[in-house]
Amino acid sequence: MRSTLGTVEAQYPAHWEADVVLADGGTAHVRPIKPADADRLRAFYSRLSDESIYFRFFGPRPRLSDKEVAWFTTVDYVDRVALIATIGTEMVAVIRYDRTGPGEAETAFLVEDAHQGRGVASVLLEHLAATARECGIERFVADVLPANMKMMGVLRQAGYTAESRFADGVVRMTLDLTPTDTSTEVTIAREHRAEARSIARLLAPGSVAVIGASREPGGVGHTVLRNLLGADFSGPVYPVHREVRAMAGVRTYPSVTAIDDQVDLAVVAVPAAGVVEVVKECAEKGVHGLVVVSSGFGETGTEGRERQDELARIARAYGLRVVGPNCLGIANTDPAVKLNATLAATVPGRGRVGFFSQSGALGTALLQRVAQRGMGISSFVSAGNRADVSGNDLLQYWEEDASTEVILLYLESLGNPRKFTRLARRLARSKPIVVVKSGGTPDSHSAEALGLPDSAISSLFSQAGLIRVDDLIQLFDVGQLLAYQPLPAGPRVGLVTNSDALGLLAADACVAVGLEPLPPVNLGAGAGASSFGAALADRLGSSSVDAAVVIYMPPIPGEDAEVAAELLRVSQGSAKPVLATFQGHLGMHPDLRVGAVPSRGSIPSYAAPEEAVRALAHVVRYARWRARPSLPPPELPDIDPHCARALIHRALHPEATADAPPAESPSAESPSAKAPSAESAVASPTAASASASARSFFAEPGPSVEAEAADVAELLACYGLSVWPAEAVRSPDEAVAAAERLGWPVVLKVAGPEAARRAGTVRLGLAGPDSVRHAYAEFAEQFGEDVELAVQRMAPQPAVPTVVSVTENPAFGPIVSFGLGEVTARLLLDQGFRLAPLAGEDAAGLVRSVRAAPLLFGEYGYPPVAVDALEDLLVRVGRLANDLPEVARLDLDQVLVGREGVIILGARATIRTPPGPRPDGGPRRLA
Repeated sequence: MRSTLGTVEAQYPAHWEADVVLADGGTAHVRPIKPADADRLRAFYSRLSDESIYFRFFGPRPRLSDKEVAWFTTVDYVDRVALIATIGTEMVAVIRYDRTGPGEAETAFLVEDAHQGRGVASVLLEHLAATARECGIERFVADVLPANMKMMGVLRQAGYTAESRFADGVVRMTLDLTPTDTSTEVTIAREHRAEARSIARLLAPGSVAVIGASREPGGVGHTVLRNLLGADFSGPVYPVHREVRAMAGVRTYPSVTAIDDQVDLAVVAVPAAGVVEVVKECAEKGVHGLVVVSSGFGETGTEGRERQDELARIARAYGLRVVGPNCLGIANTDPAVKLNATLAATVPGRGRVGFFSQSGALGTALLQRVAQRGMGISSFVSAGNRADVSGNDLLQYWEEDASTEVILLYLESLGNPRKFTRLARRLARSKPIVVVKSGGTPDSHSAEALGLPDSAISSLFSQAGLIRVDDLIQLFDVGQLLAYQPLPAGPRVGLVTNSDALGLLAADACVAVGLEPLPPVNLGAGAGASSFGAALADRLGSSSVDAAVVIYMPPIPGEDAEVAAELLRVSQGSAKPVLATFQGHLGMHPDLRVGAVPSRGSIPSYAAPEEAVRALAHVVRYARWRARPSLPPPELPDIDPHCARALIHRALHPEATADAPPAESPSAESPSAKAPSAESAVASPTAASASASARSFFAEPGPSVEAEAADVAELLACYGLSVWPAEAVRSPDEAVAAAERLGWPVVLKVAGPEAARRAGTVRLGLAGPDSVRHAYAEFAEQFGEDVELAVQRMAPQPAVPTVVSVTENPAFGPIVSFGLGEVTARLLLDQGFRLAPLAGEDAAGLVRSVRAAPLLFGEYGYPPVAVDALEDLLVRVGRLANDLPEVARLDLDQVLVGREGVIILGARATIRTPPGPRPDGGPRRLA
């Protein structure tokens, strides 16, 4: 991104631009101001009220002079930065800072009167504060008239540490821009409310227009229109067709702008080439949201992808949210709305499940399956190509929606995986989330595209409390259990059956998925309602049972309704879940429902006992996760992040003085930000050149730097971790001398990142010079005279070798991985993964997530080791990874875990300048 600054080309990083959701659910675009915005600034200024101008400039100012316009629009993007918010082509707000001294800048903002109260100023302040921190600004100072309560409110409510004092008729407010827990919470809460409101406007519109509806049955637009009318939508429906007068008995309009009344939602079914023009018409009409069911976009290739990007860009620029394109549509079963703006004629009845499907083609089949099972939904969204609205937006909405208690997701990709896991982890504490994650496409955020094994996705989902299932059948199996039954307190299962064979199958299935079955209670083939009721009551009343599975498969149909009624009667009021295999019925059997529409207490039925048990196992694991307290990462008082950042800077800028921090950008001379004088000159090339050091942060990321072993050890020491001393050697004599310094016995090993993956690269327990020389000769013969070797003092034994790594993933951010260091474990890719930073429970879960974890706890003849010390190391490594985005990769290979503690035998790190903020880092933005 570039603009002209005198004869010097000034530039700003691309991540300073963002689409944002405002407090009322609309959208705007935030970007730095440019000289080309001069006319846009004049037009904006002409629409301001006298009061807004007075509050900004402390006096009347009917117009801006040409020199003032030049001053405001020409900035250097370091010492002077201004951000504007635009809706469509119009500028609706501006915020700026001007550096006034080391680490300090003066700030002010203006919002057009018609857009005040929409949260524009708050989101601009978030973005400007992040921009300022990148440029070395630590504090904002703002002079505010006492009557300007709105500006003072914005500054005080930002969550930063603020001070204010009154002097000379002006309130001077100072904001410390260091992020605090409060400022982070404020940002997240505002994002949540805004995105939830934007989806609420889509799912509960007061009116709907169908653009592209045709009179021919079977057409896309005609189908949506028929479904809207058939669902008895609570508001008016407006078909839009340029030629016909009426459709399905409803008056049509030649364009959306010709409709007399307000239109809240538009369903677009025109050919792809005409969609952008329709978006512009909808923006002119003031439509809040679009559902684009048209195909011909990203799914067709490069040209379609460009058309899709343009659709999203224009819609967001004009304040509209978009579902699709190439989607099935949206539905809301709320009796006050009754919205079926989909291509599916069958939409399930009212229920407590929110359902998101990324696939449009699959959506119809999914809705049919839900309806066939007798499950209800609260709302449904098919995102299709997901140009704008994504699963993240729906999570924000469903968190607020009291009618949604369970969330089902079918995902093919992850738009912002880090944000997704953050939202899911918060929401799953109150509402379970079940997800089917397919392999996606090569250019999507699939596991392969992210450079992660699929097991990593499962690990990260597990950390966030998500219930990941393998297929759509399990999605609904688990969903119906969560929707109608309580969570189990543990894994102990009581089995009640009238078939010995089925009971044994169910018990075996329990063991296979980690549940603890009691011996099945076999009532015999002729058991009736009273027998089943008594046996179920006994199981539910036992303190040794956490859940019950009832298998009713009589050889000859008999007291079916009576048995069902008795099961319902006994299970009502129980805090333990009850599942059934009731005559092989799949879904909510009519006789096992509470009420005509299934509600809490209804007993879900499964086609086979194994399916019921699998669903229960998923829910037991979720209940165990939810029962654990959600604790923040522990405080680590003995770490020194400032020291670590200095080491990182030294590694990336070896030409700089080792201990010197990055140079502070000098202040450019500027007039007051409140009221520039007519004589003010545009910033000079000299001022821009003087700020080159601050601007270096925005350079494209350079090549990665492989840190020296000593530097990595020093970096780890900043986080309370020490590396077992080792010395590189180039000859047998050097090896013997190193062993004398380190102390006998020693280890001689092949150095390099690949050595640990090869057998025969380590010689242990070398107790004297002759053994060292002999080992050196063996390595030289095996790997060549130029082999790189290292000598290390022998670590205490016995111990279990493990490997700990950190990777800065482009989508998830920092990820910590853990596995055992044995060759077999490496070959089997037996690794666990967690997002950094790690709480204590995350570290404990990571250690126990690998299949070989029993070796750490004294099983299979291994001695028990200091797992608590290993978990502490993982927490520290996670904190390092979270603090230092410049660490592209860190490998601790190996980490020996012994009885008394851990020893890091080797450490390697790759350092590089990050290309921009992490995913989900920085101020609010649509992604």
